[in-house]
Amino acid sequence: MQTSSDLETPKQCDFKIGQRVHWAGDYRRIGTVKYVGQVEGYSGIWIGVEWDNCDGKHDGSVNGVRYFNAQFPKSASFARPHNLSTGVSLLQALIIRYRTSSTKEELDEMYVLSASHKRVNVQLVGTDKIEDILGRFEELPGASLSYLGVSSSGDPLEISKTLPNLKELDLTGNLLSEWQDIDAICSGLPALTALNLTNNRMSNDVAGISHLRNLRLLVLNNVSINWSQVEVLKDSLQAIEELHLMGNKIREITPTSSQFVQGFCSLRVLNLEDNYIADWGEILKISQLKCLEQLHLNKNNIEFIWYPATDEVPYKPFQNLRCLLIGSNKIEDLASIDALNSYPALVDIRCSENPATDPNRGGMGRFALIARLAKVKILNGSEITPRERKESEIRYVRQVMSQPHQNLEEIKRLHPRFTELKAFHGIEDERPSNGPAGPQKMASGLITVTLKCIAPSICEKAPITKKLPATTTVGKLKTLCLSFFKLKFFKPRLYLQEEGSPLHMLLDDDMTSLNDAGVCNQSTILVDEEY
Repeated sequence: MQTSSDLETPKQCDFKIGQRVHWAGDYRRIGTVKYVGQVEGYSGIWIGVEWDNCDGKHDGSVNGVRYFNAQFPKSASFARPHNLSTGVSLLQALIIRYRTSSTKEELDEMYVLSASHKRVNVQLVGTDKIEDILGRFEELPGASLSYLGVSSSGDPLEISKTLPNLKELDLTGNLLSEWQDIDAICSGLPALTALNLTNNRMSNDVAGISHLRNLRLLVLNNVSINWSQVEVLKDSLQAIEELHLMGNKIREITPTSSQFVQGFCSLRVLNLEDNYIADWGEILKISQLKCLEQLHLNKNNIEFIWYPATDEVPYKPFQNLRCLLIGSNKIEDLASIDALNSYPALVDIRCSENPATDPNRGGMGRFALIARLAKVKILNGSEITPRERKESEIRYVRQVMSQPHQNLEEIKRLHPRFTELKAFHGIEDERPSNGPAGPQKMASGLITVTLKCIAPSICEKAPITKKLPATTTVGKLKTLCLSFFKLKFFKPRLYLQEEGSPLHMLLDDDMTSLNDAGVCNQSTILVDEEY
């Protein structure tokens, strides 16, 4: 039987500039050949490689002689040919993975991709079943050949004979670079519906690709693809439902035939996370995709969001978009958050880690986001209950009312939903009283607050529920906490617990009233220790 080393041993003539290789015996140390030839002061032929993980010794120059230019100071090194592998074909990798003794790590890597792109462990192969599967490749519904040095397709006819029922294939982290090899693999796997090519450095030449038509899920994360290439591939992706394009440094969406992206008639999920998109106008170019339900834009550079005027788009934008992930962008203005109300089907939004939505950077807390986003049912991954929405909206209205007096037009501009929410919840304007503050007035100004002591230096204490005037300052409440919990030599730090949010809002302005700080009836305040 051939071993994996037998399959991968390269010859000196196997190497060429631009070729992808990995270190012999280490499938995860992958690089690109930048030089083949002699090195001054050393005998024989050397291969100059720039490593993907920057695990090198120099930038392509040795002893003052430059042989090639690497991107980083220590991302390159020279290696002897026998220390490098040019990779194997798809079926050779299948033999390495499934017909040789596997390590525990390799066994853990045996999984298929579910429809939601989650890993499901494959039970067909194990240390006690290796022999049983030797002649049953035709039964495999899915295979993970990640980080096995796959560099070519091999014979499509042999692939078809060997894997006639393969539906899901993971080729993450291999040496594939030519789209023609991908086309050949897909032509030999007519049943294939899910393909993962993450971390393969693909070439720019996508012309003539025609065998991707049965794919419903295609993952092209970190493959150096741009949108112009996606447009070329589009005609071959006739059944695509999920397309993942993370980490490709995409800045622009460039439709070929019109102002807006056309086609993709079945596309439900588009993942553009971790790219360089800064202009919402680029995103609007995909707004006419009728079936699009989920759009992932986390970790881009978006600063503003808006809803286009009726004369700017042929049809209403994002008519069926239900889920929008825009976390970790650069959104600072509240108008961008308010604009999301204009997209008719949007009910699931992630907008955390933006300046406008991060309380630690002066942004809004969860309650204010809920109040401003009228239709949202899931915010930052947490479901909004009817009770949380009601309390958040009331708290938001009262917070706006407690701010320094503004004219009505200014309030409408800054808080578009204020008038609507105030009327919906029947909240009356506060009027100054001419008479003495009697018991009835005092009672109407009280709020019920639960205090929980969470300081690690304090023994466990039961929560305390108190009725306090809404005008109580944060500083006064800190003093009261010392009395309520019978604490000495303790400097409290208070946090407002927000339902459904893992982050709590720090109450750090001692002069602010509880009402102004957003504390409302039935709120929970966590009492921690300041270090």
